[in-house]
Amino acid sequence: MTSPIKIAVAGAGGHMGRAVISLLATDRAFLHVGSIGRSGSIGDGLIDRAAAIEAADVILDFSTGSAAAELAGLCAEKGGAALVIGATGFEPEEVARIGEAARKIPIVRSGNFSIGVNMLVGLVAQVARTFPAENWDIEVLEAHHRRKIDAPSGTALMLGEAAAHGRGVSLASVEQRGRDGITGERPTGEIGFSVLRGGGIVGEHSVMFAAAEEIVTLSHSALDRGMFARGALAAARWIVGRAPGEYDMQDVLGLSRKS
Repeated sequence: MTSPIKIAVAGAGGHMGRAVISLLATDRAFLHVGSIGRSGSIGDGLIDRAAAIEAADVILDFSTGSAAAELAGLCAEKGGAALVIGATGFEPEEVARIGEAARKIPIVRSGNFSIGVNMLVGLVAQVARTFPAENWDIEVLEAHHRRKIDAPSGTALMLGEAAAHGRGVSLASVEQRGRDGITGERPTGEIGFSVLRGGGIVGEHSVMFAAAEEIVTLSHSALDRGMFARGALAAARWIVGRAPGEYDMQDVLGLSRKS
């Protein structure tokens, strides 16, 4: 019988951390070896980062961008554990730190672990590749619960990156994350983001392709966080034994558009 994959969970007190821990309790392919809480708290199922790195095959991180980047650096120093990062809201230097850690350990980093969303990412890239920027404007619309602390969401940025990839440009060169006041005419090729926060919305994402005579909208609605937890555990299964590198859910699902 194959030994269970030993899992530690960072950000265990959040929505996603709790959903993952609940699912771990029902899946005999995994062994939950402990959770990493805030400020190094220990006891009552919580262990510190050093103990988690020592005990786990894979750490699932749903904390914050800064905490995830710090944990990635610590894991790289020790030569493991592997990381599955679902935290969002990264600063550029934090992304760079994770990329550096991925030279020594395997890391899956994704703004969304839903299989449906990752299929949507591929469709958005395909449509953006087909619809010329001169005729079609792209707007990414997203809505989440009132407690979400970053905007646009990691998933919205994934979709924006997919659209930019389809058009052969960098998202940073064409993105518009907010409009206020006298903004002037929309520039050709701009990829815009519109954000809503309120109530208990799990996650709503749409990508609108708008031409003068017609609109095409691709969308996804999250109904339960369990789907994200299942995707994260699929990533944990996939990453065990992988070579060092930074991967995403497109890699996990065999949908990668990387050249």
